[in-house]
Amino acid sequence: RRAKTVPTKMKGGLVLALLVACLAGSEAFAPAGIPLLARSASSRAFSTPIGHGSAGNTLFSAARASPLRAQRTAPRMTVSLPADTPLKVGICGATGAVGKEIIGVLETRGFKVGELRLFGSARSAGREVETKFGKVTIEDFDLERARELDVVFVSVSGDFSKEWCDKMAEGDDGTIVIDNSSAFRYEKDVSLCVPEINADSARKGSKKVIANPNCTTAIGIMALWPLHKKYGLKKVLMSTYQAASGAGAEGMAELFDGAKAVVDGPEGTVAPNKHFAHPLPFNLIPHIDVFQDNLYTKEEMKVTWECQKIMNIPDLPVSCTSVRIPTFRAHAETIVIETDKAINPDEARKVLAEAPGCVLVDDPKGLKYPMPLTASKAYGVEVGRVRQSVVFGDKGLEFFVCGDQLLRGAALNAVLVAESLMQPVGTDFNPKL
Repeated sequence: RRAKTVPTKMKGGLVLALLVACLAGSEAFAPAGIPLLARSASSRAFSTPIGHGSAGNTLFSAARASPLRAQRTAPRMTVSLPADTPLKVGICGATGAVGKEIIGVLETRGFKVGELRLFGSARSAGREVETKFGKVTIEDFDLERARELDVVFVSVSGDFSKEWCDKMAEGDDGTIVIDNSSAFRYEKDVSLCVPEINADSARKGSKKVIANPNCTTAIGIMALWPLHKKYGLKKVLMSTYQAASGAGAEGMAELFDGAKAVVDGPEGTVAPNKHFAHPLPFNLIPHIDVFQDNLYTKEEMKVTWECQKIMNIPDLPVSCTSVRIPTFRAHAETIVIETDKAINPDEARKVLAEAPGCVLVDDPKGLKYPMPLTASKAYGVEVGRVRQSVVFGDKGLEFFVCGDQLLRGAALNAVLVAESLMQPVGTDFNPKL
């Protein structure tokens, strides 16, 4: 069919109109995956590259471009699960550290499971696992078997997720997929969900793939969000002390075996290292994930990108230093914030004590404060050491948080996402933990 001819006098006007639309930030003419040329300060979306934020912001101008990509927005849909019907549930990576915890969370939360399918490696296939829902045989992953389910939790690898998650979820007959990898976190049309904060982003998604945040983000943001709602966040400075569990079961085993080798060996013995950059027992490693062009690591930048997206504050300056420490599980974080409004520590403690998912542990005289020892295997995020910042004064607060990396940082959050889909759009999600 022949295209309609554009009159010569109109050609210049059309070109100018297209250029103006692009400069104004219209996504109608923006190729998928390419950041727009410019946006007004009030219309910046998650696709705005770090370094293209407000003028003079040295933190953002020094950072590498955010992976929150500009894409055409897909049509919205309601993503939901029935509240009173036993569900067909699948877990990919069921024999890994997070996969095992997901089974445990489903059991302890009383999640209504009508059928449980556990997908594992070829090495694990055929092995039987005892669960509260009956004895389940681990099977090789099969796409059609997965698509028969109501919801599938994925905790394998980014490559696995990129290959299979969309295929499991596509179409009206596809399943809901809750993915623990980083494969989809920065896709504009994929919900990055901490359900106590942004459940509706998952309920009103453009697709049935929902991303779980990085474990460090998921723990710290439980305290940041209620403080932001009350006082408004202006800056966030964070140092994290992350357990071996962040590297999975292999990392935990390396710490255990290495510590035993040092204790049992002659003086001066240094533990071997395979999964960490250096020996972890009796050591600290200020390096998690790969270094970026701005000399932050990717783990550190994940905290920046994900806090901005989850809380819907795309220009929030967040700086993080991540350190691997020789504990088995539960990440700890020192957080310093500057706020828009004056913040009183006593009032802030009350805000944190009442916040969903937070447990206030703040009694310095009684030597009570958050620790990995007390936060491990617990659902709540401990918050303590709350005090006025000597740097930011009456608009600043410092505090310490500690949360289980395998639970709040992964398995628990994933199951809570599924629970939040059982409630209507617009409903605040405040689960009992």
